[in-house]
Amino acid sequence: MGIGEYIQLSYSSIKSQLLRTSLTALIIAIGITALVGILTAIDALESSLTSSFSNMGSNSFNIRNSGNRIRANKAGKTFKRHTSINYYQAQKFKQQFTYPATVSISAMASQISTLKFGDKKTNPNIFIMGADDGYLNVSGLSLETGRNFSPTDLTLGASVIILGSEVANTLFKSKPAINQQIFVGSYKYVVIGVLKEKGSSFGMSPDKNCIIPLLNLKNRYASNSTTYTTTVNVSDIRFLDQAIGEATGLMRSIRRDDILSDNSFEITKSDGLANQVIESTSDIRYAAIAIAAITLLGASIGLMNIMLVSVTERTREIGIRKSMGATAANIRHQFLAESIMICQLGGLLGVFLGIGIGNTLSLFIGSPFILPLNWILLAVALCFTVGIVSGYYPAAKAAKLDPIEALRYE
Repeated sequence: MGIGEYIQLSYSSIKSQLLRTSLTALIIAIGITALVGILTAIDALESSLTSSFSNMGSNSFNIRNSGNRIRANKAGKTFKRHTSINYYQAQKFKQQFTYPATVSISAMASQISTLKFGDKKTNPNIFIMGADDGYLNVSGLSLETGRNFSPTDLTLGASVIILGSEVANTLFKSKPAINQQIFVGSYKYVVIGVLKEKGSSFGMSPDKNCIIPLLNLKNRYASNSTTYTTTVNVSDIRFLDQAIGEATGLMRSIRRDDILSDNSFEITKSDGLANQVIESTSDIRYAAIAIAAITLLGASIGLMNIMLVSVTERTREIGIRKSMGATAANIRHQFLAESIMICQLGGLLGVFLGIGIGNTLSLFIGSPFILPLNWILLAVALCFTVGIVSGYYPAAKAAKLDPIEALRYE
């Protein structure tokens, strides 16, 4: 018998016991949906992170506060909480860092600001950043209209602001935004620039970010807990590690870190956060595979039971086929084909559902459509394996039936 005949016989058999096979295929589909859905969402997350941080380039790094982590001393008895990197430490670093590189300082002023112009206002979810004139360059942003901060703006801490494109569209629609006066909370600012649209990525949109001079942030928004981030961008990636080494030494000196202590700050490459998150997704991958394996184990037990019942119900059919010349191998292959077909039908349904669910989640983080070919092939292979494992014993049992005894079966 050819493969086509086995498939045709399997289809007829599945159709005759549609309810039982549908329930088993549905259990398999749930496991494959969990597997493909979670892994598709993870691929979308990784794609979004890689895209986000690639805009900053691979030749830059950030010096930021170590997150107020509690660290024990050498004896392990006392604890020290690292203080924030303040404005003067960040400025001192920028002045004393002589390595050929672009250095920019930035800090977060507010994440819940509301901007107003006339009778129009934004939602209270606008990010206000304080930064110097090098921030646009090191962060991968560019201006659509207007200008960057001038030395005078930075020195005086002028009340000027650069708007994200979404903010500008909300407040001004088709009107020109440049030189217009707006309110950020209760403070008045003059718009000097509008950023080019970047779109949403990883659930965040730089189009909602606005930038004010760093000294203006210090005067109006800063507190003792405000921490300043320094970004260093070198011209050639080959010099990145050397620049990090020099930056580490200088910042340790500025922060007065003891020679035997760890850094009281952390240095991360521009893609470091993305890599950390991507590495942490390996645990989620293993969890998805474990969930799918447990579900498929339950489905395989159910499938084996269905196949055993099918062998019992079709004992007389098996006897007739054997009496007409079918070999034990023909009978075994037929039941194995049925088992594999049920699994593949469930797997196909699970793949479609998983891709749909995974890409629906990816929409929320601004990732493009993902077709996870590797995970689809893995799902197909798992279903094929489950089909063989679950169907082999019932198929072997059917193949061993004596044709005379089978024909007598009622």
